[in-house]
Amino acid sequence: MSVNRCTYLFSRLHRHISTRTARIAAGNCHVSSGSGSVHEQHRAGSVVCSRNVSSNSSCPKPPDTSLFVPISLKTDCSVDGGVGVELTQPLDKSELLKVLNRFYKKKEMQKMAADHGLDARLFHQAFISFRKFVLEVTSLPADLHIILSDICSGAGHVDDVYPYFMRHAKQIFPMLDCMDDLRKISDLRVPANWYPEARAIQRKVIFHAGPTNSGKTYHAIQRYLAAKSGVYCGPLKLLAHEIFEKSNNAGVPCDLVTGEERTFMDSDGRPSGHVACTIEMCSVTTPYEVAVIDEIQMIRDPSRGWAWTRALLGLCAEEIHVCGEPAAIDFIRELMYTTGEEVEVNTYQRLTPFTILDQALETLDNLRPGDCIVCFSKNDIYSISRQIEVRGLECAVIYGSLPPGTKLSQAKKFNDPDDSCKILVATDAIGMGLNLSIRRIIFNSLIKPNVNEKGEKQMETISTSQALQISGRAGRFASKFNEGEVTTMHRDDLPVLKEILSHSVDPIETAGLHPTAEQIEMFAYHLPDATLSNLVDIFVSLSQVDGMYFVCNIDDFKFLADMIQHIPLNLRSRYVFCTAPINKKQPFVCTSFLKFARQFSRDEPLTFDWVCRHVNWPLSAPKNIKDLVHLEAVHDVLDLYLWLSYRFMDMFPDTALVRETQQELDDIIQQGVRNITRLIRATDPAITDPLQTQGRRGGQAGGNNASTSGNHLTNSRSQRRSGSGELDSSLASRLVRDGLLTPDLLRQLQREWSKDQKHEPTNQSALDTEPHNNNNKGKRKKKKK
Repeated sequence: MSVNRCTYLFSRLHRHISTRTARIAAGNCHVSSGSGSVHEQHRAGSVVCSRNVSSNSSCPKPPDTSLFVPISLKTDCSVDGGVGVELTQPLDKSELLKVLNRFYKKKEMQKMAADHGLDARLFHQAFISFRKFVLEVTSLPADLHIILSDICSGAGHVDDVYPYFMRHAKQIFPMLDCMDDLRKISDLRVPANWYPEARAIQRKVIFHAGPTNSGKTYHAIQRYLAAKSGVYCGPLKLLAHEIFEKSNNAGVPCDLVTGEERTFMDSDGRPSGHVACTIEMCSVTTPYEVAVIDEIQMIRDPSRGWAWTRALLGLCAEEIHVCGEPAAIDFIRELMYTTGEEVEVNTYQRLTPFTILDQALETLDNLRPGDCIVCFSKNDIYSISRQIEVRGLECAVIYGSLPPGTKLSQAKKFNDPDDSCKILVATDAIGMGLNLSIRRIIFNSLIKPNVNEKGEKQMETISTSQALQISGRAGRFASKFNEGEVTTMHRDDLPVLKEILSHSVDPIETAGLHPTAEQIEMFAYHLPDATLSNLVDIFVSLSQVDGMYFVCNIDDFKFLADMIQHIPLNLRSRYVFCTAPINKKQPFVCTSFLKFARQFSRDEPLTFDWVCRHVNWPLSAPKNIKDLVHLEAVHDVLDLYLWLSYRFMDMFPDTALVRETQQELDDIIQQGVRNITRLIRATDPAITDPLQTQGRRGGQAGGNNASTSGNHLTNSRSQRRSGSGELDSSLASRLVRDGLLTPDLLRQLQREWSKDQKHEPTNQSALDTEPHNNNNKGKRKKKKK
């Protein structure tokens, strides 16, 4: 290469680096709405996003030293065999203690230690360990023995202990010696570079933006079906299965890949040109002509957002079709700017309108065919289903923990015009993945339990995005209801819902990331004695991300890691087990997970017979809600087996038999859900009877039935009520329904409250679910006085 050519290339490189550094330093990113080159986008950008982006030269954040767990050193081993004693003399432990305490109190020593990574916390922990080592070890290393002997005899200075103290500190805190390496491994600032295959091709990104029921995914799928090869990435197994069937019905051979299932259309098991998968399962090394990423707004999900980031940055496809909310457009443009790829935006309008009604439902007597009551807890579903049945109506039930087959069965029952079931009671699980003929969405409550970025559970008002996603299910295109309606169960919630829906969806600003198995393995190489949970904690504390990304919540991962820490597994297997998608709220599922890991560690295959013994198969139809919940947990356990079988095929060999059993179990669960009101009655009448009483009383009072919602959004409803007894009865029922109070505790509280009535005879019982009995007691007590 000529000198002139080299000079030209270096000058261009210098200009590029200078421009990029200036852009990052200014904290601005310029994005064009056109389809010009990267440099044209920079000059004529139509969107300017202010963002704090960490450059590679920025100072790294200090580590969270509370995560550094000291390694215990043996004190009964002798390295030098007593050489120090032979060269000098035995040490007086009382003098040693004085020397060590003088060393600890010297500020200069603490400052020097801080310069080498030992903050006050680590310095104290290291000193405690060093003191214990010096005083309890059978025979000190010869060099340390001689130094301490000189100090005790006045021939040395206490500062001479420092190098030996630091040597000990690095033995119990090995991360001190490799902090720079750990920071490099956990540097997450340029995730686009993790996918060299995708960076080697020039991809075209097409964003299909629109609300629910706007046809955005339909247009993306049409391009997918017309391509020679393609991959569909969806958030749910139901969505992947829907595209799998649609593709094969259209004459386009398509495989299905989810965490628990692999279905190949070729009889010999050769992969088809098209595949429909859940987004975590997409391959970032297989080349495709077209890729479809559905529900792109979930890129900011605190737990699963990393999967959308990985798919968007890593898929090797000539065209990437992204479907989702318009709120994600600017962010996706900005993200693609970092890869130098164009973004074309196609916007869509809703195909059928929906209107917010001016009246709340107020009573279940006002239900009409095509209504869907949306609840945010399973207990609310149970109580409302029971009240609907009391009115002689039949309803379908859909909630998140039901098996996919049962959800589809209930959806089919509700959609069937010849079926007597015309009412649906569901959680927000209907927000995506199911085609439902709903005329009116009725929000039973506007409060939903959420998990924040710190992994903490909290009750929050639903967001505009969630409200739109659910409301959009009303009046689906090509269904018998061409126009949708939305309202609330309680009149006080209706203005709140209108306000929520009047707001625009918050724009997406960050994308999730998650440490990979390879990164954790590199961490473990430097910290071989750390637990997996501790490795992940240290990784996250040291990780550096720029302003476009965040590290996803890892609490579920750590929960599983701590659960199986005592089981001897190699790191890669341990990591895979901890990424298993299980419901940690189900004790039976957690117990099964533990048994699976223990059996795996013994190198003993988990056979079909072993699994049957564990779950007590065969199982009978449920007799009450508790039985139904257990069957759902068993279904999750079989899901776990299938998920692990595709990662450890030799250790989980009976995939086909387990899948057949799971299908039988799905049928049993469907039978239980069809009779769910009978199961509710058989479980505990105390839970439902007060609610029925309120429902009848609310119908007579013209709206007081609203007290059964469990809605904590406003207090105005309770303030307007004439008597406190009705409110308090609602509170009691709500506590029982939410699982915060058992019927037995409720009765105990009633008895205790009745005793207190002796001193305050004019007050009504706050937990009075049997008002007539308690009123009579109050009268008798009053007469005695």
